[in-house]
Amino acid sequence: MTSAALWGFTIVAVLGVMTPGLDTMLVLRHALLGGRRAGFTAVLGITTGCLVWGAAGIVGLTALLTASELAYTAVRVLGAAYLIWLGASALWKTLPRNRKAETPTKDAPAGRSAFRAGLMTNLLNPKVGVFYMSLLPQFLPTGPDASAWGALLVAIHLAAGLVWLPALVWTAGRARAFFQRERVRRWMDRLTATVLLGLGAKLAAEA
Repeated sequence: MTSAALWGFTIVAVLGVMTPGLDTMLVLRHALLGGRRAGFTAVLGITTGCLVWGAAGIVGLTALLTASELAYTAVRVLGAAYLIWLGASALWKTLPRNRKAETPTKDAPAGRSAFRAGLMTNLLNPKVGVFYMSLLPQFLPTGPDASAWGALLVAIHLAAGLVWLPALVWTAGRARAFFQRERVRRWMDRLTATVLLGLGAKLAAEA
């Protein structure tokens, strides 16, 4: 692999991570509403999901997603259902009769929930697998060293996420006091819940 190819992939990976999307929205939501700990935990979940897809891409398992319409559709439908469930659950909690039952001081469940949301959202998003399967071959050399270079490229992508997403968590933490106001928090919950529902519906409707 040439240095030009390595730098080319690095640029593409950084731009991909910095482009606002589902990962950005999940991290900001957990950081603003649950604090930096929840935000960082969501980042770990997202990174773990990407690591699983990256490893699968290296060994060629994600080729199934591009070769089999049934496999892609199954993962897409599961991912859409999970996003809709996340959005519906968040929207349900904003109802007046349910807000009184909230216990935001319990950090451990919130942390597990943030990790699970980040992990499952990525694992059930076939676009992540297709991203690795379509992008990695363009930068990999032929020969026995291809797997090692593939692991390096996946590591670069994960490292870019581990720099950018925690930076978002830190920035959100500076503004958390404002978003913790009752009315602002309620509308923030409703907004992110609506986005999750929309993303889920969009993913379910894709051909």
